[in-house]
Amino acid sequence: MQASLDTLTQQLLEAAKRAGADRADAMAVQGTSLSIDVLKGALEHAERSEGIDIGLRVMVGDRQANVSASDISEATIAQMAERAVAMAKEAPEDPTIRQADPSRLARDWDFDALEIMDPSAEPDPAALEADALGAEAAALAVQGVSQVQSTSAGYGRTDIHMAFSNGFSGGYGRTTRAVSLAAISGKGPAMEREFNGESRIWQKDLPSSEEIGRIAGERAAARQGAKQPPTGRFPVIFDERVASSIVGHLLSAINGTSIVRGSSFLRDKLGQIVLPEQLSIVEDPHRPRATGSRPFDGEGLPTTKRAWVENGVLTGWVTDLSTAAKLGTTSTANAGRGTGSPPGPGVSNVTLTPGDISPKEMMRDIGTGLLITGLIGSTVNMNTGDYSRGASGFWVENGEIAYPVNECTVAGDLNDMLKRIIPANDAEDHKSRRVPSLLIEGLTLAGS
Repeated sequence: MQASLDTLTQQLLEAAKRAGADRADAMAVQGTSLSIDVLKGALEHAERSEGIDIGLRVMVGDRQANVSASDISEATIAQMAERAVAMAKEAPEDPTIRQADPSRLARDWDFDALEIMDPSAEPDPAALEADALGAEAAALAVQGVSQVQSTSAGYGRTDIHMAFSNGFSGGYGRTTRAVSLAAISGKGPAMEREFNGESRIWQKDLPSSEEIGRIAGERAAARQGAKQPPTGRFPVIFDERVASSIVGHLLSAINGTSIVRGSSFLRDKLGQIVLPEQLSIVEDPHRPRATGSRPFDGEGLPTTKRAWVENGVLTGWVTDLSTAAKLGTTSTANAGRGTGSPPGPGVSNVTLTPGDISPKEMMRDIGTGLLITGLIGSTVNMNTGDYSRGASGFWVENGEIAYPVNECTVAGDLNDMLKRIIPANDAEDHKSRRVPSLLIEGLTLAGS
């Protein structure tokens, strides 16, 4: 009989203690995934995987080492602990390596309130195949679509348990159901490709496969005849599909690891204005049915709602225990971790204050400019904030879409861009990063 994840983590801790570790963290992850791919109306690929990964971090004085394995035998666990301790003794000293004070550990969390585990049964492979076939057929039914690349439908469940030598022990699970595909319009050098995919924690929340496929097809068909836009400085709307990347750059810049390294364009901006004064960025790790929700962080600390930017002002750095110690602060309970690496800081669910107007009204207001629906490549310099990315989308004239655009570059400076963002009202509630379309005036376009 296979041991429970809780039992496995306790076995890891006991093995670490016998091997000579002063302190230890153990993690066990059990995953199940099922994916079906179809192409041209027929099954192309079917895959199911199940497995358990275990990880162990040991601390010997001010030194640490991390090991992982997918074998859960007693012999492997003992060998992992011995190797980890031997590695730790050779590792460089780091006085900021630590575990949480037991008095600060999470207790009495309400996992059910997060709604990140769908209790319904795993879908039958035939149901997933039907989803994929339905999405493909709906995309091909759109006029102008010439072909559909492989269409995928999948389901996954992941269970996690962590136990630490400071007394913490806890776990949770999460599920996901998804359908995705890419549709192509035109032929030869005039081909244009567009994508649509939807994923939900609860299967009943997933849009119909026909809707997912239809949207992919309509997006591809709308791109027929794409050409380069003019070169110059213009207002740019980042569609909701790509707008979260702008906020993502800000979140990366306030990550404690970047601040410790001095590799952030916001390293000197704490307590200063970084967004328009009416905007805030709020993290809520307890938002129901959001993929980033969790009752505690990767070091056993209770997660909590907080504003990283409040009324335009940057309020703090995203930290775990180690980066907080380096910065002379306390952990913000934002530690994430995997079985093969020690903790590191990161955010969960975030929401940017929404605006009052729709993207269509936003286009009407700018008159002439670019609506970006896709971004490729990245030459974003996180030290300076210099921003330059390849883009595709639609050229806007007289407040209306004039023609599709490809092969252009949009450039600016993130320090200035963030202070000028104007949000629309189209953020999608189910997404972990709830960010609407964003208008930024005066960006540089390199086109024809």
